[in-house]
Amino acid sequence: MPFEESLKREGVISYGLSSYGYDIRIAREFKVFVPTPYNAVVDPKAIDKGSMYDYQGDRCVIPPNSFVLGRSVERIRMPENVLGIVVGKSTYARCGLVLNTTPLEPGWCGHITLEISNTTPLPAVVYANEGIGQILFFEGDERCEVTYASRNGKYQNQTGVTLPRIET
Repeated sequence: MPFEESLKREGVISYGLSSYGYDIRIAREFKVFVPTPYNAVVDPKAIDKGSMYDYQGDRCVIPPNSFVLGRSVERIRMPENVLGIVVGKSTYARCGLVLNTTPLEPGWCGHITLEISNTTPLPAVVYANEGIGQILFFEGDERCEVTYASRNGKYQNQTGVTLPRIET
């Protein structure tokens, strides 16, 4: 939710229901990574919150050769017999912006945390509340034995932009 029954394109990067998938939008909240003066390392087991800042707005400028985290506007609930794969939209790819491919396992639900890399030597813009990626759906013949929900996956029901989590 919120669900758009048709692909919207009126002066925006498209979003909504497509032929075999759903084009998701990126929300107005971002975590922007910036260079730090003390040679910080991005470590998924101990993320340094000082190497990023929170930003909210209708457009987000991604620094050159950097990346941002965002989240989908839509809250997704995957059926127990469907796998989703999030891929980037070609409109952004043609500008050097790459959306990380993300699996949505059967039984998972929540907002999708999105990782967008700017591969160019120039600042690049991402527009909030417009299309950022597409979920491709793959239906299994039956419900899988162990769903993301049944194994209590660490990103189940995530809201907001979610940083890496390590289970202890």
